[in-house]
Amino acid sequence: MAEINAQELKQKHCVPCEGGVPKVDRPAAERLLKELPGWELASDGNLIRRKWTVKNFVAGMNFLSKVADVAEAEQHHPDIHLTGYRNVSVELMTHAIGGLSENDFILAAKINDLPVETKK
Repeated sequence: MAEINAQELKQKHCVPCEGGVPKVDRPAAERLLKELPGWELASDGNLIRRKWTVKNFVAGMNFLSKVADVAEAEQHHPDIHLTGYRNVSVELMTHAIGGLSENDFILAAKINDLPVETKK
């Protein structure tokens, strides 16, 4: 995968994936993650995740609603979690290929631009 920065990722759009596209390998994923503050690569290299501690339950639900709106617009849907009433996590992978595709990094860049009320 060619060198790309966060701004370029945000300008792209996810493309439908029904399999057949190559997975982003670990070295490429690690390069891309340098452009995406807060995101980490899972130990198996098949997904990326980010966690936030938000102000309260309502702030968490508001943020997850914004994530859902962006995901729906991009037609690429993450696993989202709200636990302990204010711990939010988002996990991205391309299920059709059982690993990471460029779509995951595009959506992560767009999620990073969303406002979130974090715990002070």
